[in-house]
Amino acid sequence: MKTILLNGRRCQKGNTLEACTLVIEDGLIQGFKVPTDFTENDIIIDLKGALVTPGLVDLHTHLREPGFTHKETVLTGTKAAARGGFTTICAMPNTNPVPDTIERLKDFQTIVQRDALVHVHAYAPITLSLLSNTLSDQKALKAQGAIAFTNDGVGVQDASTMFEAFKFASENYAIIAAHAEDDSLKGKGVIHEGEASNRMKLPGIPSVSESTQVARDLLLAEATGARYHVCHVSAKETVRIIREAKHAGIRVSAEVTPHHLLLTDSDIPYDDADYKMNPPLRAIQDRKALIEGLLDGTLDCIATDHAPHTPEEKAQGFLKAPFGIIGLEYAFALLYSELVQKGIITLAQLINWMSRNPAEIFELDVGLLNIGDKADVACFDLDNLIVIFDQFHSKSRNSPFIGRSVKGDCVLTLVDGDIVWRKD
Repeated sequence: MKTILLNGRRCQKGNTLEACTLVIEDGLIQGFKVPTDFTENDIIIDLKGALVTPGLVDLHTHLREPGFTHKETVLTGTKAAARGGFTTICAMPNTNPVPDTIERLKDFQTIVQRDALVHVHAYAPITLSLLSNTLSDQKALKAQGAIAFTNDGVGVQDASTMFEAFKFASENYAIIAAHAEDDSLKGKGVIHEGEASNRMKLPGIPSVSESTQVARDLLLAEATGARYHVCHVSAKETVRIIREAKHAGIRVSAEVTPHHLLLTDSDIPYDDADYKMNPPLRAIQDRKALIEGLLDGTLDCIATDHAPHTPEEKAQGFLKAPFGIIGLEYAFALLYSELVQKGIITLAQLINWMSRNPAEIFELDVGLLNIGDKADVACFDLDNLIVIFDQFHSKSRNSPFIGRSVKGDCVLTLVDGDIVWRKD
């Protein structure tokens, strides 16, 4: 049985769109021409001009299971991913329990096999329980399928611990993905130290809490030859030192989130914790530096940092609410509307930063649309304007983008040739 996608459009270069037909069979892309051997069992879908792309890849998703299933589960999180056109996501290890042993990692993978609608790869922690200075068993956890190692949510504070982690990563051909944050500089901050913190009289988080730890880690990566991936870059200083590190030949890659590309602390209207994330929304100059970093190759990809929390938790305001916003379902639409349509980036660049580039960083066999590739496909409506309502496939709805009008909504997602999301 074939699945045939008719009347689609594909972006080849820049913003140029070409007519596209896609033929899928046995979970693989078989061709780009309408076949002559139709059968009554074949599934034929008229895309009505929708954009056809490789399935999107997110290197930074919080699924919250096990331990925090009131916020999200593997099932609801992967529903949200499919709704947004993501066919491969990487799950962060700040769960309860933390997947810091083979047995715990296996337990999470069992949940994924049972419930996930998209491909899910698991991170393992750099240290046991995330907060200790005792390293996890990188070799064993990687053999069990850990995609990389991170203590996301907290920065590794002890330099010698991080140095040892990089040494083992170099020996085990593993990747260290760091949430870079110096707690002694962050202090009790809940928002970027700048315009909004002054206006609302809230304790601020200075940019150097991020950039100084990235600088430390870059030198440790250089000393050990390990591969280093910087999570959710937010500060202009961080962009500058990553650029310099790449010129020096250090093996570093970096991601940036949609919210840091689209918002600044000046956009925070009042004490609304749906704008509270870590790292925080920073200044206009930081946002400009992030976009420039993508355009010149300093930053390699876009990752959502999808971080669901309950309405009750977020209603507590900046001082008490947890950090994080959801991001999977409308990431592409928001970036298309705000950056592509306004001529800041091209459509081809956006697609690469959300599919091929993240796949290459972690050496995943996805992110392409060639004959013989996995039929992981996303389709987006570039023509019709929709409003982001307070209704999500995620269990949570903590988003500062509710009420935004966007184009580029996902209308169809296939994983291994199977339809996992179809609008209407």
